[in-house]
Amino acid sequence: MTETSRRVELNGKSITIDDAMREAIRAELPEIDWIDDAKLRGDVTDAWAAAVASSNLESVTAMKPSGNYDSRPLKHGSQADHIRSVTRLAIKIAEEMDQLMPDFRYDRDLLIAGCLCHDIGKVWEFDPVNVERWKADPRRAGMPSIRHPAYGAHICLTMGLPEAVAHMAAAHSGEGELLVRSLENTILHWADYTFWRVLEAGGQLVDDDTWLGGLTSGRAGQPIK
Repeated sequence: MTETSRRVELNGKSITIDDAMREAIRAELPEIDWIDDAKLRGDVTDAWAAAVASSNLESVTAMKPSGNYDSRPLKHGSQADHIRSVTRLAIKIAEEMDQLMPDFRYDRDLLIAGCLCHDIGKVWEFDPVNVERWKADPRRAGMPSIRHPAYGAHICLTMGLPEAVAHMAAAHSGEGELLVRSLENTILHWADYTFWRVLEAGGQLVDDDTWLGGLTSGRAGQPIK
């Protein structure tokens, strides 16, 4: 079925989301089709399409495959692989708890949507043009000026995604220690940290980060608390 185009404003850019853009996002993040609610499924797709179009990146896969712009990237795989794996890990955690505890309740659609959008703000933090600008004058606007959780919440709210999804983008990482995480965000948080910590322990992160001349801080996927 042909979808209608959608015009949005993001990061000062007027973006027309069309079917080709949506198809490209679904090809990179096929777990979007796991979302039962048609509107939520469409809004997640459009949010990613607009996010990529608002940046100097060509795709989700084009982003550096690391937890932060200055942390060690994966030896193999892409940022899309990270997002997909975290989504699948989170679902497995939720399903295990659901099978074990008869009164355990979670929102599967919100969990999937939030996991798929948790790193959507990396289109800002990982944009090479932004990083080079910050490197040139870190005291002007900061370095980075805005971390991906904060910018991710901005994208989610701008694109009309539910508050619960914006919360997961905003508070899946260290920022979440300053508030009470939702159940779905708690599941996401541990799936995300498990991904990076297990791969770090398994020697699956590069030793020397040469991206943009080398930015490695020695961190794995998570910010220092």
